Amino acid sequence: MTELTIHSTAVIDEGAKIGEGSRIWHWVHVCGGARIGKGVSLGQNVFVGNKVIIGDHCKIQNNVSVYDNVVLEEGVFCGPSMVFTNVYNPRSLVERKNEYRNTIVKKGATLGANCTVVCGTTIGAYAFVGAGAVVNKDVKPYALMVGVPAKQIGWMSEYGEQIPLPLSGEGHYTCRHTHQHYILRNDNLEQTSI
Repeated sequence: MTELTIHSTAVIDEGAKIGEGSRIWHWVHVCGGARIGKGVSLGQNVFVGNKVIIGDHCKIQNNVSVYDNVVLEEGVFCGPSMVFTNVYNPRSLVERKNEYRNTIVKKGATLGANCTVVCGTTIGAYAFVGAGAVVNKDVKPYALMVGVPAKQIGWMSEYGEQIPLPLSGEGHYTCRHTHQHYILRNDNLEQTSI
């Protein structure tokens, strides 16, 4: 790993923990309670709250705010201007900081540009949320989600290509790039060694 890179315009509050090899770009603000792993990239104008955990090798593109109670596991990709929320029913005149809901994004998931993840949801490992989608319920591992509200239209491999299997039923698929095997059973997709 290389040393930490922090642009001169970034603000890193005292107490923030940032792993080696991470890159913090222009006008980023990381609050003091944030925990950021190794090899993370935070693009221009990213905000990271106090009660945030970002795993190793995550990439957060420009103009994303990662609010309190969001956990990103290893290898999560957040596209430009995507949105996390932390209060389900906000009102300017009603204080609801004690009502923050936890949002968890599992290993390897992709959140496309301009999508919205409503607080209190869990995005499964290697799921793929398309650009502009609005996620308001939990997402299965490997699920491909699009639309408003987001609906599952398929499956994605760990490599990031659509898997030609139905949404339900049974089936199997081998990735032509990685040779990983996937099995669909009980309406869930699993990666397996067969």
